[in-house]
Amino acid sequence: MTAYEILLMLDPELPEERQSEIISRARELIERGGGTWRSHDPWGRRRLAYEIDHKAEGVYHLIVFEASAETLAEITRILKITDGVVRHLAVKHVEGSQTRAPREDVPPPPREESDRERGYAGANIGSQEEEE
Repeated sequence: MTAYEILLMLDPELPEERQSEIISRARELIERGGGTWRSHDPWGRRRLAYEIDHKAEGVYHLIVFEASAETLAEITRILKITDGVVRHLAVKHVEGSQTRAPREDVPPPPREESDRERGYAGANIGSQEEEE
């Protein structure tokens, strides 16, 4: 058995009951396939970097489990056809790692100025006209 984690992004307009059904179905598939459910970490509603299907937010859930490759393939197949699942990503779980929801109180990293903004002459080499 291999340890995996799946990050699910669900439609933000789904009712809580439907979200719970999707998570329960995933757990049922894992256990029916002989796998072991380790954890479920609801990350909650997050803003997307770009809109998907005209939606600017998604509801994230992280699932960690052990299963065979065949069970993972079946879960992936079911998630692809399940209404309400916007995206999902399955990866091998690295033992000892702790995947956590990104903190929202951390400011974005400072933006670096480009050479052009700093006024370096070499930044415009390709666009300068040749002198006579």
